[in-house]
Amino acid sequence: MATPGIGYTCMGEQSDPRWLVRDAAAAEEAGFDLVAFSDHYSPWLASQGHAAYAWSVLGAVAQATSRVELMTYVTCPTMRYHPAVVAQGAATLGLLSEGRFTLGLGSGENLNEHTVGHGWPAVEERQEMLVEAVEIISALFDGELLTYSGEHFRVDSSRIWDLPEHRVPIGVAVSGEKSCARFSPLADVMIGVDPDPSLATAWDGARDTASRKVGQMPVSWDADRDAAVARAHEQFRWFAGGWKVNADLPTTAGFAGATQFVRPEDVADAIPCGNDVEAIVTAATEYFKAGYTDLALVQIGGEHQSAFLEAARSEIVPALREAAGSADPSPS
Repeated sequence: MATPGIGYTCMGEQSDPRWLVRDAAAAEEAGFDLVAFSDHYSPWLASQGHAAYAWSVLGAVAQATSRVELMTYVTCPTMRYHPAVVAQGAATLGLLSEGRFTLGLGSGENLNEHTVGHGWPAVEERQEMLVEAVEIISALFDGELLTYSGEHFRVDSSRIWDLPEHRVPIGVAVSGEKSCARFSPLADVMIGVDPDPSLATAWDGARDTASRKVGQMPVSWDADRDAAVARAHEQFRWFAGGWKVNADLPTTAGFAGATQFVRPEDVADAIPCGNDVEAIVTAATEYFKAGYTDLALVQIGGEHQSAFLEAARSEIVPALREAAGSADPSPS
């Protein structure tokens, strides 16, 4: 397996798109290997206040950086976007980034996908739609003329005319053994947010060889720990709901209501807050022990990236590299 990658997340729900481009370039300078981008139509909570179009930001970042890998974390290719359009966008970004792009996909959330007015399917149907979407995108990446007729999607005599030299890798977000078994044979990369070793075991067990696994972990870096906890509670308490709840809530008001009883101390117990590098390393090590090959950090607070990125350059990234290299992954 390749050397573990340390990533940074450009969270579009908390930052002006111009800041995202600036921060992605700064993340490359700070030594991160990967910059991941959320792709949402709405913030989780109104206090976050942003939701720019991810693909425009990615195009700008592809030109503002030269080394760092770029990745959607994640795009839902079934409601707001037709999978054929996602395939075209990913191929174009693969070219603009000179082969530095990985397409991360997931089954989406009601919050972002209800916008187009097609309702919100039950979870099993969403998974079936994602299977068809991955099949379509993968086939279009082959560069041939495609006609596809599925239960949920059709493609009529279409091809992608501008493809990168090397095929864009496809990642899929998973949450349990069933989704691992379903998507591992179709994708190149596992995506997850839970340091649960059973995910890596199930993912690799459904394919011929072990593959890359990219996790994501929030932090709230600040010299003032109380301020860090308060900010994490204000902007990131939605994380406490879990994805089975989060996927079905339709509005920011719904997320506010669902998390109204989450206390600041609850958030502080789940998210490293303050400027303790060792606390970040301890939390991150759980991901590497669980079999993740890469981990992308989310710094909470759009206006609080500079201090974090400076600390990342001098302390956090080197410490995480050391921890990732010494972690003993659970057998998969």
